[in-house]
Amino acid sequence: MFLQLFRYRLKCLLRDRLLIFWTLVFPILLGTFFNMAFMNLNNDEKFEPISAALVTGGGANDAIFEQTVHQMSLGKDRLFNLKTTASKHQADQWLKKGKIKGYFTDGPLIRLYVQETGISQSIMKTFADHYRQNSSAFADIAKANPEAIQKGLLDDLSQQRNSVKEVNTGGAKPNNVLNYFYTLIAMACLYGSFWGNKEVCDTQADLSSRAARLNLAPVHKLKLFLAGCCADLLIIYGEILILLAFLHFILGIDFGTRTGLVLLTAWIGSMLGLTFGTFVSAITRKGENLKFAVLTAVTMAGCFLAGMMIGDMKYLVAEYVPALAWLNPANLLTDAFYSLYYYDSLNRYLINLAMIAVFTIVFGFGTYLMIRRRKYANL
Repeated sequence: MFLQLFRYRLKCLLRDRLLIFWTLVFPILLGTFFNMAFMNLNNDEKFEPISAALVTGGGANDAIFEQTVHQMSLGKDRLFNLKTTASKHQADQWLKKGKIKGYFTDGPLIRLYVQETGISQSIMKTFADHYRQNSSAFADIAKANPEAIQKGLLDDLSQQRNSVKEVNTGGAKPNNVLNYFYTLIAMACLYGSFWGNKEVCDTQADLSSRAARLNLAPVHKLKLFLAGCCADLLIIYGEILILLAFLHFILGIDFGTRTGLVLLTAWIGSMLGLTFGTFVSAITRKGENLKFAVLTAVTMAGCFLAGMMIGDMKYLVAEYVPALAWLNPANLLTDAFYSLYYYDSLNRYLINLAMIAVFTIVFGFGTYLMIRRRKYANL
């Protein structure tokens, strides 16, 4: 009997083209627009060499700095696109016309001339300061210990060594755009609440004629409701799988290597969306359109706080209102997917999953309490 109810309910639900559009087609379209907008956002910014000039002199001290600047202007990873001139007036003209960001003079006192402030100018200042510091240090050492020059110790000091090693906390590289797509999946899961809303509306006899006919049928109301919820859950999960496949195989979105846990998260997210919809629909005694509006508003507010519209919003909420981050199902789902992608440890993922399970149980039990004894004086 239950399987028959499930099959009939599934056929009935699949005929609702409007809900299929909002819960499947709309997220796919939105993911396509996201990909078009963010396709170049994650590309590493290419460093452009700084247009600079050097006013050359004739002293021995000048030659050292001149050689250093020329070395920094060679090769593919050069720091400067260098122009040289013996005329300070010529360098001033280049600077005023915007052909260079600044220029150095290599006299006994190294000077930097710029017309405006910016990143390029700051890099040039840092380069000049670094040279002055090293030059002063080498001069002091040579004066105090002339043997250091003969032993080549100053050459050792001139070698730059980096003692800091960058270590990734997980097996994947940080990605600037993944959070947008993960919030999209969270939105699609919570849009499954529309199916839950439809199930409750088709069960409450005071909301539709279809529900009135179902309540007159010689079938236990709870069995009918559970069969409908199982059909809803199958549709929601199927839509999420289609969305995941589209994002991964068509748009190239990376979900990491834990495919099984990604699918498990999608399943639990589908259950969350379904129970969220049944709960809100059960406690809202007005018409179906109002319930639909409430579900849409709550879902989009949660996705906004999870960083769907403004990427930094997720981190601002976590920093200033951390309790809200844990009470936002959309954020929990987003964080669960990102934890699977980024972290080696499953601790953070399991915490998110536990919170999602708590919400699902609360919504499901709340729905049961609201509809289990609802009776009508007449139909």
